[in-house]
Amino acid sequence: MNTKIAVSVPEELVETARQAVVHGQAKSVSAYVATALDHYRRQQTLGEFLADWEAELGPIPEHVKAKAEADIARVVGTVPLADVHAVA
Repeated sequence: MNTKIAVSVPEELVETARQAVVHGQAKSVSAYVATALDHYRRQQTLGEFLADWEAELGPIPEHVKAKAEADIARVVGTVPLADVHAVA
């Protein structure tokens, strides 16, 4: 089920969403925003997981982080692990 809401967003972000629609990267501005929110939610979940992991087992070794970043970049594009972890 979808819920309609009204939000205030900087014009440059609205234009980015509109351009994504024009270029076929999103079905609509609403779909673009929903995808962005879902992406943010997933980052938070991953960030929380990483924080819990480190609290229990200690810091994740740098070579493991580098491998994870390479794997993520290969699958979905570049998402620095530090950015994901910073969301938590």
